[in-house]
Order: sequence, then C-alpha cells, then structure tokens
Amino acid sequence: MNTFQSLVYRLSRLAAQLSAVLLVYMVLHILLEIVLRSFFATSTFVLDEMVGYGVAAMTFLTLGYAVHDDALIRVNIVASRLRGRAKRALETLCLAMTLAMSCYITWYMWIGVKRNWDRGAVSESIAEVPLWIPEGLVLLGIVLFSIQLFALLVKQLTPVSRVTSE
Repeated sequence: MNTFQSLVYRLSRLAAQLSAVLLVYMVLHILLEIVLRSFFATSTFVLDEMVGYGVAAMTFLTLGYAVHDDALIRVNIVASRLRGRAKRALETLCLAMTLAMSCYITWYMWIGVKRNWDRGAVSESIAEVPLWIPEGLVLLGIVLFSIQLFALLVKQLTPVSRVTSE
C-alpha cells in the first residue's frame, strides 16, 4: 500500500509542477500583453480567456498535492476537542464524504469533457480553443484529488502497527 500512496503523491506533485508551469505561462502572457499594448497598440486578444483557463487548471491540479501536505484550510472546531478513536472516526467520515463528493463532481466533469469532445465544441474567442482541453485539465485535477483522498482514506483505515521494544 505504501507503493500506491507514494505513486499517488508523485502524480499529485507532478500535477502541482504542471500548475507552476501554467503560472509562469500566465505571467509571460501578461507581460507580452503589456508590451504589445504599450508599444505596438495591439493585443493577443485572448489574454483573459487563457488566464481564466490557467487559473481554473491551476486550482484543480494542485488539490491533490495540497490535501496530502495538509495545506487546505480545515475548520477544526469539533476535531480539536476529540481524541483517540472518536477523532479518527470523525476524520475517516470526513474523508469518505469528501471522496464521495469529489467522485460525484468527477462524474459530471467527465460528462462535460466527453460532450465537448464529441461535439467538437470550441471557445467563442478568436483562439477557438477546443473546450475539452481546459475542462480536461480540471478533470485531471479532480481525478488526482479523488485518488489522493482514496489513498488518505486507506491510510486512515489501516491499523497503525505498533513496534515494541525488546
């Protein structure tokens, strides 16, 4: 099971690195837009669309990495007062419910991506970006998030082995 969890973490970290590349792309695109507008009185005409796609992709691609590293905001009003089995049971329940919800969202994202693929839908801008591409990146992020939640749930349900001193 440790191999599975390690693989999932590496995939999540790779998605976070892709997110960082998207951030660099967006910054460079914004700088290009500034230069084009300031010195050449023209534009790429797709900045807002590409940055919007980038922000959406970055948000979802980093979810798996963030949940693994406890970087997501958690409200611990109840959990901070619990100890032992009760705390473990609450955390297991929360992980299971979050996994169920993320799987539900994954299913509907998949339907949207497949529909846009089948129809050949493109954006209405000058770029005519196939809509399955940005939605596919969001779907990839949700899938990785779901897999990471599953790995954490399995880890939570796995009994802790106790080492005794001899």
